[in-house]
Amino acid sequence: MKKKILFGAATAAVVAAGTFGAVSANASAPAAAPAVAAKADASNQNLQQTTHLTIEAATKAAQATLDAAEDENQRITVAVVDRNGNTIVTLRGDGAGPQSYESAERKAFTAVSWNAPTSVLAGRLAQAPNLKDIPGTLFLGGGVPVTAKGAPIAGIGVAGAPSGDLDEKFAKAGVEALNK
Repeated sequence: MKKKILFGAATAAVVAAGTFGAVSANASAPAAAPAVAAKADASNQNLQQTTHLTIEAATKAAQATLDAAEDENQRITVAVVDRNGNTIVTLRGDGAGPQSYESAERKAFTAVSWNAPTSVLAGRLAQAPNLKDIPGTLFLGGGVPVTAKGAPIAGIGVAGAPSGDLDEKFAKAGVEALNK
């Protein structure tokens, strides 16, 4: 039994010494040179700051749009997308048709993509009918861009009212709410 205990203690001592030696060797070895990190400095024109619509502002615009439609007994869906066309918020009013959800998002995407109301863009289809083939777009009235310093930062799309003119009127109410 003494031999087993002695052998176990000796084995533990060897393992500990080996571990200590490995740790000591690693601690004394020079550190590997760090990879050269890319450095960007805003003062060197490599970075661009952009304006984005917050979720609170997008929700405020969407609710104002929905309220304007409800004031006229219209059942609509409103979508607000960011500069890249990603949906920030969508509100579907009571009784809005199932097609209105996707249509509102596509109108908002189209408006922000071209920085123009979709009613204006719909008129351009006569000269360039292939515009309608661009994925995710919808060239029907009801989408308006939200701009800051002349640049598009978001789009508001509305669908579900009996006409694109009404959809656009309600979308403009959302933009107006952001200006208050």
